[in-house]
Amino acid sequence: MQPDRVFRVGEKLISLDKTTRLIERALEMREKGLSQQEAGQRLGLDRSFISRLEAAGEIRKGRRVAVIGFPLANRDQLASICRDRGLDFYLLLSNSERWEMVQGKQALEFFNSVTDLLTRLREFNTLLMISSEKWSKLAEALLDIQVMHIDLGPTPISDDRILDPGRLEEVLEHIMPRSEGSKGA
Repeated sequence: MQPDRVFRVGEKLISLDKTTRLIERALEMREKGLSQQEAGQRLGLDRSFISRLEAAGEIRKGRRVAVIGFPLANRDQLASICRDRGLDFYLLLSNSERWEMVQGKQALEFFNSVTDLLTRLREFNTLLMISSEKWSKLAEALLDIQVMHIDLGPTPISDDRILDPGRLEEVLEHIMPRSEGSKGA
């Protein structure tokens, strides 16, 4: 058994492992349905500490999910799923449509449209990328939100791909379960 990891803060000796166990117990109690007040009382902590703890570790809040996917042969079918789920933003393109976004634009015009898209995506908590892994990694680097990915194959992808609609439903159910009151339930 390894000894506790400890920190000396002034005259105090603080166990990181004990602190971690306390945090885990608090979050387990909250997951089981106890209120912040109840969990805090049982552990000898302030309700406000539990609240700050949850805020510090929060990955996703709410239902603000965006979907971007390309190149997709069945984009209309997938768009229907996004609409039924009540998504505020989805951009699903075939290969020819994604190239139309680029062709015929001056560099500054294209840069501005990409900047506008990035600004819009920052309004969301989660982005689901349906693309090659390259584009998902770029989104993670540019956005300060959770990025999930459905891989369509290695870069470059020049032909339209079909995504099984059931796979999209499965991932969206993981991100935003219908049982928690999402639109289209």
